[in-house]
Amino acid sequence: HVTSRAPQEAMAAAAPGAQAPPKAVDDIRNTKIETLTTFIMRELKDRELAILMSAMQLSFKFIVRAVRKAGIADLYGLANTSNSSGDEVKKLDLLSDEIMIDALTKSGTCALLVSEEQEEPIVVPPEFRGHLCCAFDPLDGSSNIDCNVSTGTIFSVFRKTSEGEPCKEDILKPGTEMIAAGYCMYGSAVDLVITFMNGVHRFTLDDSIGEFVYVGPMSFPPKAKTIYSCNEGNYQLWDPEIQKAVELFKNPSEGKPYSARYVGSMVSDVHRTILYGGIFMYPADKKATKGKLRLLYEGLPMASIIEQAGGVASTGMFKGSVQRILDVVPEHIHDRCPIIMGCERDTSMVLRLYE
Repeated sequence: HVTSRAPQEAMAAAAPGAQAPPKAVDDIRNTKIETLTTFIMRELKDRELAILMSAMQLSFKFIVRAVRKAGIADLYGLANTSNSSGDEVKKLDLLSDEIMIDALTKSGTCALLVSEEQEEPIVVPPEFRGHLCCAFDPLDGSSNIDCNVSTGTIFSVFRKTSEGEPCKEDILKPGTEMIAAGYCMYGSAVDLVITFMNGVHRFTLDDSIGEFVYVGPMSFPPKAKTIYSCNEGNYQLWDPEIQKAVELFKNPSEGKPYSARYVGSMVSDVHRTILYGGIFMYPADKKATKGKLRLLYEGLPMASIIEQAGGVASTGMFKGSVQRILDVVPEHIHDRCPIIMGCERDTSMVLRLYE
């Protein structure tokens, strides 16, 4: 015999001294769900940033729709062109780029846009112009999208501080001047992870209401798992310190060897690194002396999230010294930097090898 829970809950709530049962986020009676927009207005009271993030989340919904329909909409495969960095471009790269540019331009909050897919910065027309500068990788991990690997969008936001027409100098700043950074991951769930330099916050897209719902703060676990993540196909090209670090992960002086996990999508690898602990590396090598990952829309936003979550983000040896990623100033909009980021335990071990 199956009975409805509702009358039982009502009776329990009516009992003397009883407390009402808590409402889950997915409870249809819960009218106090915290969305991304309400969160920003409550925490920051910044209307322009709230409008920008509203345009961002609309872009993410369009992109995930395209990603999920890629097979039946003939969006798999190459677009027979290359981007600003010389990488082959997929059809979904171009579509995601168009979606982001259109939404951010029409939001009325941006002065300058930088996209991985565009050679030059995009100056927003005066009639749509705001006070923010945004850099983004519209579809990170797209090289693996044909085999259904998780992808994502990475972004950083700066405030325009100069007078006159927007120019690239408005965004060629160190990460310490960012006002927001984040990524949206298109996987089994659609997770938006963002920092406004006050900790890291996680939102998940609730398809039933079409909103990103606040899940809670996000940080490295107190007891980090032993996981290292890097492309070991480049081992012979790395400097001796990085080679030694990987050998130490495989053969530690005590304890079990680290597990190797590498997806090849920065969003996926960093997301796992924060949730489980461990380290993610894409160091410089003999072929790519500045590393492979771009600073403005990959290195800086991810470094900010890692640090705000309680981790460490370093370049390793770069231009003669070990540097904090957030202190590096991009020389041009598609500049690159090496990446060593993760929990303090593992990144410190790697950086000590340079002493």
